[in-house]
Amino acid sequence: MATAATLPVAGPAARDRLRRAGALAPVLAVIALLLVPGGGGARGGTGGTGTVADAASGLLVLICLVRVVRGGARPLTRTAAVVLGLPVLGICLAAITSNDPASSLPGVARYVQVFVLVPAAVLLTVRDRRDFAVVAWTLVGLALLQGAVGVAQYLTGTGASYQGEDIRAVGTFGATDVMGMATVVSYGLVVVTGIALGSGPGRARTAALVCAGLLFLPLVLSFSRGAWIATVLACALQLVLAGPLRAVRVGLAAGALGVVLVGGLGIGSDLVEQRVASITRVTGAPDQSVTDRYTMWAAAGEMWRAEPLTGVGLKGFPQYRDAHASVALSSGSDTAGAGAVFQRQPLLSPHNMYLLVLSEQGLVGLLALVGSWSALLVGALRGCRPGSGSGSGSGPGSGLVSVSGADCALVATGLLVWQLVDFFYADIGGPSTVLMSVVLGLAAWWSLVGARRA
Repeated sequence: MATAATLPVAGPAARDRLRRAGALAPVLAVIALLLVPGGGGARGGTGGTGTVADAASGLLVLICLVRVVRGGARPLTRTAAVVLGLPVLGICLAAITSNDPASSLPGVARYVQVFVLVPAAVLLTVRDRRDFAVVAWTLVGLALLQGAVGVAQYLTGTGASYQGEDIRAVGTFGATDVMGMATVVSYGLVVVTGIALGSGPGRARTAALVCAGLLFLPLVLSFSRGAWIATVLACALQLVLAGPLRAVRVGLAAGALGVVLVGGLGIGSDLVEQRVASITRVTGAPDQSVTDRYTMWAAAGEMWRAEPLTGVGLKGFPQYRDAHASVALSSGSDTAGAGAVFQRQPLLSPHNMYLLVLSEQGLVGLLALVGSWSALLVGALRGCRPGSGSGSGSGPGSGLVSVSGADCALVATGLLVWQLVDFFYADIGGPSTVLMSVVLGLAAWWSLVGARRA
């Protein structure tokens, strides 16, 4: 019979893995719970969705607060506190000066949640490059699962309605949030591109290349022009930062993959070709969705001109929209498919984050938010300088979770650039918004903490 002296005892490495898993569990739970189909639909602007992932993000913030209080040390550097807290200035000022401060309070909570509290909690939870890799690969795992659902929707005709057919890949997000799956898959593709171009272990780079090939198809089948543009620009910048020669090789490989999947196999080739061509026809012969977007952009500009410094107030765009929009604006967008009945979804935001902030928070709010994001981007780019952080992941580890500083820099820069570009075509709203908060927190850790240690 075994005695206590002969029972196996977990070694230091096993205990370290358990501690890390417990510390990262709240962040990973937020990501994993985005697989749960949301029933609230997507609401533009500052509208919340009340999903389980949103609830998990609140729990993440609470757990992080308890850890900070118990730790007793200053959690953030002065620079990090200023960069992450800067958006609060415009948010609170817009709420105070709003014509209806009571109706602006939910908007205050939503903006502080997605742009301040959750990113700060993620930054404080991630301790080193190994934790960064775990969160990054979890994003990739979510993207692969959502992408697989999306491809199955296209092949079986059970996706969201697109040009009269239920073929649009939307994953578990449903027809009312057609950007959800495209956003998740784009994040995953940007992450694996950064890892494949980095200087980490060969096993990790090989796995990243395989995942990139798997994620390409669902992104194409999302028929999301904004996600396509943002992904191309983000990945192109990653290629340039990784070196011109590598950029040419990977660019040729990606082009060949696109030709095989879309051209050679004929997967959605006609529809994809039409969708790509429509990007260049936004001024000549725009479709109704583009007309609506331009009309709402113009309305947002009119609101800003009426209240240039502080805007019309949080959640004010829907209230003032009709007074500033032209007759070219339709009553809403049609949504159907993916298990949902036909319905008209109201246009409650300009589908441009910068114009939404400008109209509701004015110039002060826009400068505060963009200033915070710009500081994060500068920090991430600083970490991309040649020779910075070339070592492997800190702490014990190998394989996928052993990443170099170059990997982290390319991933963080790519994610930030993708988000900043996508904000020209989208704004917050829908279940995937909380994932954006996690992404901002991951990038903020590298920009404000990780790059300084490399």
